[in-house]
Amino acid sequence: MDFVCNFPFFSILISLFSGTICSVLPEKAAKAVNRIVIAAVAVMSGILLLYLLGTGESFVYWMGHFPAPWGNEIRAGILEAGMALFFCIIMYLSMAGGAHKLFDEVEESKHNLYYILINLLLSSLLALVYTNDMFTAYVFVEINTISACGLIMIRQVGRTIEAAVRYMIMSLLGSGLFLFGLCIMYDLTGHLLMSNIKEAVALLIQNGEYQIPLIVSVALMCIGLCIKSALFPFHAWLPDAYGYSTVSSAAILSSLVSKGYIFLLIKIIYRVIGFEIFNNTRIIDVLFVFGLLGMIFGSLSAIKENDIRRMIAFSSVAQIGYIYMGFGMGTQAGMVASVFHILSHAATKSLLFIAAIGLTEVSGGSRRFIDLTGAGYRNKWAGVAFTAGSLSMVGVPLFSGFISKLLFAQAAVQVEGKMLAALIVLGISTVLNAIYFMKTVICIYATTGDTWYPCITFKNMKVHAIVLLFFIGLNIILGVSSQPIVNMIEQGLAMFA
Repeated sequence: MDFVCNFPFFSILISLFSGTICSVLPEKAAKAVNRIVIAAVAVMSGILLLYLLGTGESFVYWMGHFPAPWGNEIRAGILEAGMALFFCIIMYLSMAGGAHKLFDEVEESKHNLYYILINLLLSSLLALVYTNDMFTAYVFVEINTISACGLIMIRQVGRTIEAAVRYMIMSLLGSGLFLFGLCIMYDLTGHLLMSNIKEAVALLIQNGEYQIPLIVSVALMCIGLCIKSALFPFHAWLPDAYGYSTVSSAAILSSLVSKGYIFLLIKIIYRVIGFEIFNNTRIIDVLFVFGLLGMIFGSLSAIKENDIRRMIAFSSVAQIGYIYMGFGMGTQAGMVASVFHILSHAATKSLLFIAAIGLTEVSGGSRRFIDLTGAGYRNKWAGVAFTAGSLSMVGVPLFSGFISKLLFAQAAVQVEGKMLAALIVLGISTVLNAIYFMKTVICIYATTGDTWYPCITFKNMKVHAIVLLFFIGLNIILGVSSQPIVNMIEQGLAMFA
């Protein structure tokens, strides 16, 4: 085995132990370790991706050099390596973009704790991406939940405590359902390794045995992950969690945490149940309906909001709906569109949250639209960045959101019986997206006679402006160079199967 095959294990281990190291370091040293670890994992993920593109095959890594059930397995393919690299890029930019607000939002004595939580969150996301064992996935689902909850409540204001409690209750409900479904699956198959479960499930289907318990098991795991990823109507915890946490936390939570759970669901569909068997359970119809409802009701809730960060948060409900709509189509094209939208939404949502904090800073700290009037002139970089993110969410060509909606539309026309519903809701959702995002853009560029708000220039906020430019660039790259990325997604899904 080539040395590069150790990189998935190294990535998880380094992220996990760096949290322990940060607990005994001074604040500045902990910050440096955090950034170095994210960058190092990104480099390893990039090298691994190039290696896998060269070989064209996935590989399995035995942790401890013992096969299951005595040892644990990591599996790496193009999709896993690409997702790990993308997660690291988004996390690094989100941390850098919100760094200047950390002292205002978090007590200095808790900065080390903040970096510990970020490192643990990174390790859990990487484990969800790479693991080939269902119980290991459950363990890191819980680590992910605890880390995310800590990132919400570390700001220590009333709304964040309430948001953290609500998030914890809903997440534990989702985790409990997932574990219950996993226990039933283990009882039916006698395995925890994904590949072994898939073989046992295929045998059960072939023999016509335990059909109802099998469907119940799959349904429980799906519902648990839907709750944790905030699919409508399980999204009640989301607006406050994203709206009142620190700016870096909001960017990371909206872009990465929910995507980790969704990526695990994709692995379950392909590597635990089997794509064809999953489609025959009709669970896809339920995901399709709730995905469509999320696209509409998430957007309607965003339109009613008068708080820019809560508006962006409700927009995430709609965007999660897009992903589940793609799952519900039950086709390879729908899955490709959903995976691409994971990337598009992660790049765009972080951009919007980081840009929004730049707009509120020049509006007296207010997040109300009436106070944001003219903010695009007072902070030109944040105004341009928010406009770019809004155009992407609406689906304007050149940006990644246009490719997402194009892929969903192309996938929809291939599905008899769901084409009309998908295209109609896609069109309505796009109009609703335009209403609340363009309303905000018009607001921040409306002229105002008030001049008492301070203005921010590039010299004042170099790092923040550079991060925004990187996010815009990433969004445009996804928009204009989408075909190679789509090809990699297709190749990665083929490796899953």
